[in-house]
Amino acid sequence: MTNHRPNPDDRSDNVEKLQNMIHHTIENMERAEESMAYTDSEEQLEKIKEKNERRRQSIEGFRNEIKDEASNQQTE
Repeated sequence: MTNHRPNPDDRSDNVEKLQNMIHHTIENMERAEESMAYTDSEEQLEKIKEKNERRRQSIEGFRNEIKDEASNQQTE
C-alpha cells in the first residue's frame, strides 16, 4: 500500500489569483456588452444581460474572498 499525503494548503497566492479572476471576468463582461451592438435578437440580448449580472455577482464574491484572505493573512 502506498503512503498518500495531502498536498500542503498553500494560500499565499490566493489574493493574486482572485484579482486575476476579477480582471478576466470584467474583460468578459466588456466583450459581452460590445457584442450586444451586433445582435438584433432580444433573446440574445437578454441572455447577455443575465450572464453579465451573474458575472457581477461573481466579482462581488471574489472581492469578499479577497477581504477574507487579507484578514486571514494578517492574523497569521
